Amino acid sequence: MKLTFWGAARQVTGSMYLLELEDDFKILIDCGTDMERELDFSQPVTGYQAFFPFEPSQINLVLLTHAHIDHSGNIPMLYREGYEGQVLCTQPTAELTEILLYDAASLNQKKLKQAEGDSKKKKKKMDRLLIKGDLYLQKDVEDSMGNFVTIQFNRKFKVKDGVWVTFIPAGHLLGAAHIVLEVEEQGQRKRICFSGDIGRNKYPLHIDPASEIPPVDYLLCETTYGSRLHEDHESPEDALAKVIKATCIDMPGRLIIPAFSVGRTQALLYTLNKLYSERGFKPIKVFSDSPLAYASTKVYQKNIKQLNQEAKDFYEDNEALFDFENLQYIQTEKASKAISNYREPCIIISASGMVSGGRVEQHIAANINNAYCTILMVGYASEGTLGWKLMNGQKTLRIRDTEFPVLANVQKIDVFSGHGDQHDLVNFVKKQNPQQVKKIFLIHGEEESMNTFKDLLAEKGYNQVEIPERGQSFIL
Repeated sequence: MKLTFWGAARQVTGSMYLLELEDDFKILIDCGTDMERELDFSQPVTGYQAFFPFEPSQINLVLLTHAHIDHSGNIPMLYREGYEGQVLCTQPTAELTEILLYDAASLNQKKLKQAEGDSKKKKKKMDRLLIKGDLYLQKDVEDSMGNFVTIQFNRKFKVKDGVWVTFIPAGHLLGAAHIVLEVEEQGQRKRICFSGDIGRNKYPLHIDPASEIPPVDYLLCETTYGSRLHEDHESPEDALAKVIKATCIDMPGRLIIPAFSVGRTQALLYTLNKLYSERGFKPIKVFSDSPLAYASTKVYQKNIKQLNQEAKDFYEDNEALFDFENLQYIQTEKASKAISNYREPCIIISASGMVSGGRVEQHIAANINNAYCTILMVGYASEGTLGWKLMNGQKTLRIRDTEFPVLANVQKIDVFSGHGDQHDLVNFVKKQNPQQVKKIFLIHGEEESMNTFKDLLAEKGYNQVEIPERGQSFIL
């Protein structure tokens, strides 16, 4: 069989791996949005342009590790281009993916509407959208979601004669999985493990990553934190309490937390609920400003049985994971803008987490020269994003065509990062015997991070490590 790396190869986003069996059965593992895709916008738009580097109609099956858009975001494009098969994943992954894909389709619709018109500027904008090519709409999402089939954790599922798949808890997100494929060809059985994104132990709400992974012949391991360790070792409650006290109680001021709508926001709301219910914090007004976060929170609430024991116990004692006094979910743009008129101490949690679009941009623009405001970064931000610039101490910031001096206090904590760090990645690999695993492929990370992690694995006796390029194939 042949494995080809079509995404997240020597970069972080766009996870997509094609496994072709000897009988020509083709399995695609993840089909994510490539946020780092380079396009030549100088070229004119000419007729039909294939979006994928393979023929989607010839794919037989898609396996999805988890819902995040860099793993799921191009599934509607796959169906639009001719795929007719199923998508296998866990139940929470299907529910969260549906929310994320409909949200993306809605944004695509807005982009197209804004680009309609006969002016040169409008035509140029439309051409750029058409070259980018991934503008699926709600009908495409509907067509996709009708083909999702959900699989329980730790249950070996027979795909067809000689092919089995098992979803193993990865801990990164509600429903997130490592995927283990077993393939029997010519009397030999081979196992391949796709890590997905590896979570961390004792994260708010999420179950811990599985302590056991079966021995495999081939391992694909993500490397988001391949060269880094988490810096903060306090509990999420302690870390967040310290910032809230300094910003909203001692001053009092305003705390803005850019946070991804799926996973990160729920962890923050749950931690705030614990602070108020268990530590006697006076409830401060909290605005959760993201319709996507609100919808995702309902999925978390529905799937309490899939959360960790601490969260289940908290729910038993308090009858709510996320609802607490003074929490307000914001739905409309008008209500979002009105938050600026709220003059009391408050906490604003809004997307996106990297401050790359979304409502959080307007909150930061309105408060960035407010010395009584703290902007708290709680996760990874890609180089070049506004979040990255804030975290790296840039003195001025250009937001929506206006240059602002950065007078607000900028802090960062990583206790809410959903990715395991270098230690966690090493522990994941160490579940495999270095004398038995035939090849380890490093994926889903910056190239420097991959090289550092490869050297570290070599020190621990893992010498069969590859860093594939995009489009590179290996015979397994």
